[in-house]
Amino acid sequence: MRRRSTDLLALVQSFFQDHLRGVRGASDHTIRAYGDGLRLFFAFLAGHVRRPIASLELDDIRADAVLAFLHHVESSRRNTPTTRNCRLAAIRSFVDHLLRHDLTRAEQYGRIRAIPTKRAVQRLVSYLEPEEARAVIEQVTVDDDAIGVRDRALLLFLYNTGARIAEALAVRVRDLWLQRPRQVRLHGKGNKERMCPLWTETAATLRRLITTSAPDDLVFRNARGAALTRDGAAYVIAKYVRRASESCVTLRRRKITPHVFRHSCAVALLQAGVDVTVIRDYLGHASVATTSRYITVNLKMKRDVLSAFWKRAGLDRRSDRAWRPTPKLIAFLESL
Repeated sequence: MRRRSTDLLALVQSFFQDHLRGVRGASDHTIRAYGDGLRLFFAFLAGHVRRPIASLELDDIRADAVLAFLHHVESSRRNTPTTRNCRLAAIRSFVDHLLRHDLTRAEQYGRIRAIPTKRAVQRLVSYLEPEEARAVIEQVTVDDDAIGVRDRALLLFLYNTGARIAEALAVRVRDLWLQRPRQVRLHGKGNKERMCPLWTETAATLRRLITTSAPDDLVFRNARGAALTRDGAAYVIAKYVRRASESCVTLRRRKITPHVFRHSCAVALLQAGVDVTVIRDYLGHASVATTSRYITVNLKMKRDVLSAFWKRAGLDRRSDRAWRPTPKLIAFLESL
């Protein structure tokens, strides 16, 4: 008996409600990303088979249609290979779910699962040097200003903990411990929890922020008392980056997002000599390979390594006598 569109709808619902949330414990961000990807795919598929979305069937989900969709993503929508691979990941995960419930189409689904990801150019990670991060944070004034206290607490918190913005915005008062040992419980991807220590300055600012808050209240809220959004956090950061760029020229024409503060925390920890495996746990990475990419972007660490190699190779031949320009040379330069 041929499965109808109702079977496809039921499997889509069970994929999001039962599998992603119940089995995988996926974050809201992952669920939204997969939802966006499958929504685009089904809209394209309906045009591909020339039927309404409500009439799509399991037989329509084939490798040639997926390949055509991926081509559409790059050519018509002008998405990058990275975005193309994200869309493919969402489709693959859904197809894995289909395979567990519909073995009669195993070969059909297997062809989709065999579609390779496309090699993408790995972009360099953007981060702030410690003096740049401090320049941004110091733009916030907190003199009897509740919004200023919140903004400074948010910037310090992001740089201190390296939290993902979703993790930071989900922190509630009960997750904070602002006496020694000062720390916060972060709820990360896959419902994983981790504890992060807090600087004295971060804890002090948070203490001012939550003076009248209840244990279940969110720490970071907007002026109306509702949850601060991602866009709201991005706006806060952009505002102080603009101010800091007036005196810190390296910040000009740079887009500093909340995630840049996470990268900045990771690089600062590396510069301080913290082991990569410790940083992995600090940031909540699933693999140390994710953490290791920060090593490749830090010029200071590369210069230190090169300097050590130069000395080890016996090529360091610095003169004990400091060079000074002669009066004749200075007179010549002044005449130019």
